[in-house]
Amino acid sequence: MICWLWTNDCLIFNFITMLYRFTTRLIFILIAVLITLTSNCIPAQAAGIEPYISRYLRVREPIALELDDMGNKREFSPQELSDGKRYFEDSCINCHVGGSTLPNPKESLALDTLEGANPPRNNINALVSYMRHPMTYDGSEETFWCREITPNILSSGQIENLAAFVLTAAKKAPGWGTDSFGLGE
Repeated sequence: MICWLWTNDCLIFNFITMLYRFTTRLIFILIAVLITLTSNCIPAQAAGIEPYISRYLRVREPIALELDDMGNKREFSPQELSDGKRYFEDSCINCHVGGSTLPNPKESLALDTLEGANPPRNNINALVSYMRHPMTYDGSEETFWCREITPNILSSGQIENLAAFVLTAAKKAPGWGTDSFGLGE
């Protein structure tokens, strides 16, 4: 409806049209402002940190893990633990779903099981040594159940990140290393 005359109806129509355009533009501006403000609140997933690391392992800053039997420690960042989780998914998850051990459920990746192995596998170097040359739980012979991870597969730094992920999950992840697989024992 085009108003050629300045009547009350035309003034009301023009006012409503102007108000409609103003409110739609205002809504677009408010949405843009909200998106800009909330984009800074998104977690560090964009930086490559796995949500699992911050949510279930509750790691948001570097953590110190036991490096050897002498009590030496090394710090691992959330990014290194995220990398370790990725290496775990690439190399270990087929047999160790959720820290369990499918071929032998009694020998899981739970912390008490790692501590009870011979030799114990409850620090970074011990776990790396085991992954480089897998032995049975009692340490008496080589095992072919676990995949040997050679330096050609993962470098020293990469396998340490993998070990750090396993140890952190064993200490903090709910349900890590259970042996029942939810079968109702």
